Amino acid sequence: MKRPNSIRRTKWQVAPVVPIDVQQQYSHIHPVLLQILYNRGIIEPGDVQSFLEGRYLKETDPFLLQDMDKAVARISQAIENDERVVVYGDFDADGVTATVLLTEALRGLGMSRENAQPYIPDRVDEGYGLNKEALTMLKESRNAGLVISVDCGIRSVAEVEHANEIGLDMIITDHHSLGPKLPPAVAVINPKRPESQYPETMLAGVGIAYKLALALCRSMPERKQFDTDDLLDLVALGTVADLAPLLGENRQLVIAGLKVLNQGKRPGLAALSEVARIKPGTLTAESIGFGLGPRINAAGRIDHAYSAAKLLAANNRLTAAPMAAKLDELNKKRQQITSELSAKAENMVDGEQPIIIAADDSFMSGVVGLVASRLAEKNYRPAIVIEKGVDESRASCRSIPEFHITNALDEVSDLLVKFGGHAQAAGFTVSNENLPELTRRLIEIAEAKLAEHELHPTLSIDMEIDLDGVDWSLQKHLEQLEPTGYANATPVFMSRGVEVVSHRAVGQDGAHLQLRLASRQDSSYRSKEIAAIGFRQGDWVNHMPQFVDIVYTININEWNGRRDLQLIMRDMRAAEA
Repeated sequence: MKRPNSIRRTKWQVAPVVPIDVQQQYSHIHPVLLQILYNRGIIEPGDVQSFLEGRYLKETDPFLLQDMDKAVARISQAIENDERVVVYGDFDADGVTATVLLTEALRGLGMSRENAQPYIPDRVDEGYGLNKEALTMLKESRNAGLVISVDCGIRSVAEVEHANEIGLDMIITDHHSLGPKLPPAVAVINPKRPESQYPETMLAGVGIAYKLALALCRSMPERKQFDTDDLLDLVALGTVADLAPLLGENRQLVIAGLKVLNQGKRPGLAALSEVARIKPGTLTAESIGFGLGPRINAAGRIDHAYSAAKLLAANNRLTAAPMAAKLDELNKKRQQITSELSAKAENMVDGEQPIIIAADDSFMSGVVGLVASRLAEKNYRPAIVIEKGVDESRASCRSIPEFHITNALDEVSDLLVKFGGHAQAAGFTVSNENLPELTRRLIEIAEAKLAEHELHPTLSIDMEIDLDGVDWSLQKHLEQLEPTGYANATPVFMSRGVEVVSHRAVGQDGAHLQLRLASRQDSSYRSKEIAAIGFRQGDWVNHMPQFVDIVYTININEWNGRRDLQLIMRDMRAAEA
């Protein structure tokens, strides 16, 4: 087997060094920390101080969101008139947390359980977003007078028109990309509306639901029977799980939400943390991203999202424990199915095409997004995975920075039943008779958009440092960046000429690579060794050079009561002579 050039054949791109004048201005800040702040665009004195202290400069007024006043007025009317209000959510972690949050807020403002009800569609039977049949059922069977969407609805023009026809008022709250026409609802709250005065455009769906709850409480303080801060654990969970940027207001909401999470106030999340083997009081954004979020999402992928919603709403650990155990089992099942279907989809990849389109009737709607993510990451191409149905098929799309997938879907909207999403993630429903033409046109669009691009992933590196600089002092400074996540990623470093002291394959089928590394400056000096792990990098085990250049993040490995620094390898190549 030929030695790999690098793990993923990536282009390594090290960020420009902080200018001297900026270094002098912030000489009191650790140079590595300053470099990372500079890379994130955080350079104004007030912004630097606010970021490092993890605090708001001021709370953003929820009424700056367009139509917030209309939404509050209509909901206040519903509360005063004892109308039935349904919170219509989505089946992912953002949608589930937003549904539970707003339902709890309405009940905390005095609405009865009967008058403040949640509704989450079935992923398989109903699909993403609003649908006419569900709205008709809510009007006729549940006697709803008002439906409030959370994390969905911004492109549901026909569905809202249908609601209007049957006498059902609609309020849309969403954070997805806008379509060419807004739905004709009583109020449409989305920070991406071009005329919006709200300074943040990247709130998660649950963040917008929280802002609506704040606005309602401000408008009717005499009815408020709860502490809005107690909802922040849901905001943190949904925001991190939905990969919303952890900068600006999102970062502040997550910091505040993690404090609530670590107090263990919500029995369901305490029980879920236990099955995820997260110690009480140690929850981080990473814990959400890799521990809680996938288990919440597993409910909507494999079973029904109500399983997750009920857990979040549970009021005692006795009832929460079996619910958490069920989500843990669903997540294990989800992992197995995803692995099997990813292998099947990979066999359908045509390496000559600029976009991957894999369709099969065995694909499950609950995991097509995960499969698409794996295809896009492995092949560095936009990927669309389609679950073929009898008459209609549903797809999930994942893309790369060079290709705006939702804009591409806009160009073929005449062939789609419905669609929506962001620049790099989207979904759609299509009639089977249109599937061949859709495939042809999407390939044409991708060919045109990507013709001038050399498609290799770029690995953005915050800073080149010597391996000797990785110590507990540096780690302490880096902790000021938490919570890290999308748009405020865990810092990525590069070190050259690192000596491989030892290495071995670990994990199932030797898929992973475990190393001990040291910085060697000359034949008489070798620094203290440090452990490293390279996930899915086992191919290197029989071709390991003595000296390598590495790209990595720094992690704390806890085992048997011992805490050690560990490198998480992102990429590696043989060092230059």
